[in-house]
Amino acid sequence: MKKILFLLLFPILLFSKDFNPDDYEADVDKIIEAAMKSNIGWERLEYLCNNFANRLSGTPQLERTINWVYEEMHKDGLANVQKQPVMVPNWKRHYESVKVIFPMEYDIDMLGLGGSIATPQEGITAEVLVVRDKDELDRRKDEVKGKIVLFNAPFTTYGQTVQYRFYGAQWAAQYGAVASLIRSVSPIGFDNPHTGMMAYSDSIPKIPHAAITLEGAELLQRYQDKGQRATINLTMHAKHYPDAISHNVMGETKGSTLADEIISVGGHIDAWDAGQGAQDDGGGCMTTWEAVRLIDELGLNNKRTIRSVLWTNEENGAMGGKEYAKGFANEKHAMAFESDAGTFAPLVIRFKGSPEIMEQVKKFEPLLQKINPQITVDEGGGGVDISPLMDTGVPGMSLSPDDKGRYFWYHHSPADTFDKVDKEEFKQCVAAIAVTIYLYSILELE
Repeated sequence: MKKILFLLLFPILLFSKDFNPDDYEADVDKIIEAAMKSNIGWERLEYLCNNFANRLSGTPQLERTINWVYEEMHKDGLANVQKQPVMVPNWKRHYESVKVIFPMEYDIDMLGLGGSIATPQEGITAEVLVVRDKDELDRRKDEVKGKIVLFNAPFTTYGQTVQYRFYGAQWAAQYGAVASLIRSVSPIGFDNPHTGMMAYSDSIPKIPHAAITLEGAELLQRYQDKGQRATINLTMHAKHYPDAISHNVMGETKGSTLADEIISVGGHIDAWDAGQGAQDDGGGCMTTWEAVRLIDELGLNNKRTIRSVLWTNEENGAMGGKEYAKGFANEKHAMAFESDAGTFAPLVIRFKGSPEIMEQVKKFEPLLQKINPQITVDEGGGGVDISPLMDTGVPGMSLSPDDKGRYFWYHHSPADTFDKVDKEEFKQCVAAIAVTIYLYSILELE
């Protein structure tokens, strides 16, 4: 009889381990109150943007940033503060320009694309062939040889439009182009060029590849539409240097009963050499770091260890995330969280993992809605830096903010500056991230 009674009660015992949001409402209230009152994370973002702009991999500026973070994490009293060495690409743009030679002399704002080869010292002077998309290039392939191809592709979605940045040089070179340009990957212009990574193929000749402004692309389009054969000079003195040593930097708040299980949370500390890297990804770094610092300061009973990780080299190689997954492969990672979509009002916490855990994470929603009534929990978490961990089976999470289309106004451009981040929205992101990772740290995952 006792055995039968135990078997009848056993499912109830298991069910009692399910997450009940009411049990943690007091802790969540403490987190939200602390996040909205504290200015530490906000002031660190300002300091980062004022003192450490242009944090491209391979630069002394990036390493000075990492050293500053390392020292500040020690001051925070975080445990196990460390720098993990990472070998990173070392590309520098140096002097570059696009000048219209005919039918008038005119300078077009531009940025070389990361990894591009240089032009000769005097540049490349050639006629421009403007195409709206790859299909038009393929149709006009017999006109390409000896010309500079401009892909004047309007922004649709980032995933679609960025293909011209990444593959455009290959597409143009296969038909004999001497260089290639793209209209910047952004929905708006304001004479603001946007850079980013590009790629070559060993089987196709390598040609210089750069981004120009929307206004510059439309000027060249108008010339062509009116039957004028515009000629430009493209000069790029970019250079590849030997790989350099950079670092991932991290510190953690130790777990209580499951300290050997790790939740990694962070963003990428490197940024393109244009603007201050405020939205991409200074805000992601400072909000995630501040979330961990607050949990530690409040003395909450996080069962699992929560580690703040600022990854290096996301922009032009993603070696930070790869080296982190390799270097900490012996650890048990319970979850990895990445913030790299801008710092705007938090809207969706995304999760990718088992349906059973998703069911529990979905119960975070009413607590997160204390921060913003619009916040939901949905499927689809991930990111460049945590993808190597996720490839090993680690669940992933990420924050999707309500950018109202603004993120790609600033992304990879000189306009990505501190003034583009709203203080209240920054603090809401801190609160949402802190609540999420704290609640996840106490889940029964077995």
